[in-house]
This record gives sequence, structure tokens and C-alpha cells, in this order.
Amino acid sequence: MCPADVHPEEARPGGETRSDGPRAAVRAAEPAGAVGSVRAGPPVEVRARGMVVTDGPLSRPVPVALRYDPGTEPGAVRFVLPGGSWSCPRTLLETGLRAPAHDGDVDVWPCGRVQTVVEFHSPEGTEVVQFDSSALRGFLRRTYAAATAPAAR
Repeated sequence: MCPADVHPEEARPGGETRSDGPRAAVRAAEPAGAVGSVRAGPPVEVRARGMVVTDGPLSRPVPVALRYDPGTEPGAVRFVLPGGSWSCPRTLLETGLRAPAHDGDVDVWPCGRVQTVVEFHSPEGTEVVQFDSSALRGFLRRTYAAATAPAAR
């Protein structure tokens, strides 16, 4: 199964390790509506199904809400799972669809051609969720469309 194949931490140059303490995974981003006559569009929410990957023989499906609010956090996306929510830079998700990527408490890496793994870290533990890459790509397309929505007059 992909989550055990190549973990992003092992693929990092220089053998960097992640901090044990909780950190915000979101960096400062451009101000909302910062480009000329273009302003932030409405928030985007997409429902997706992920598979929680465990040490046991069975994975279990979990509903996930993928959220993007260009007016509040234009550079971040949020994953909302039944056990909590995590924010990360939108660019982390985009990069992680193609190659292992890490930022703060979130790791993202491709799993074959059609799956993507997102690993969330918190003081309570780690949650590994596998998604269809097409669902994440569709969500990203909608976020970029919302971020560049024409200004309302």
C-alpha cells in the first residue's frame, strides 16, 4: 500500500525532521482581492471521500470537507474530518499531487497514478487519509476559479 512505500520525511533533502510540537501549517498569503479589478470570489466547499489508512488490515472510508475561503485565507485550504481540521498552504496540496511535500503538520504525496495520501499530525496522533487525486485536482481548480472571480459591481 502506498502510505508505507516512500514517506515524505524520508525523501526530504538533508534529512530534515519534523518538530514534535504543534505548528500552524498556514503561511501568510496575499491579501484578499489584491489584483486590480479582480477580487476574491465566494468560499468553496467540496465533499470528498477519503480512506483512513491504519496499521490493521482494513482501511475505512471517512467523509472529508475540503474548504477554501479566498476572502479569509486566500493562500490556504482546509481539510475537515470527523476528528478535527487542518489547514495547509494551497501550494502544498498542488505540489503533493506530483511529488512528496511537507509543511508544518501536513504531508502530501502521490500514491501511484490515481491516489494521493495526506498525512495529518497533531499532539493526539497521526491520521493518514488516501484520496482519489481527481477529487483533489477538481477542488484545486475550483479554488483558483474562486480566487480570480471578477469583481462584483
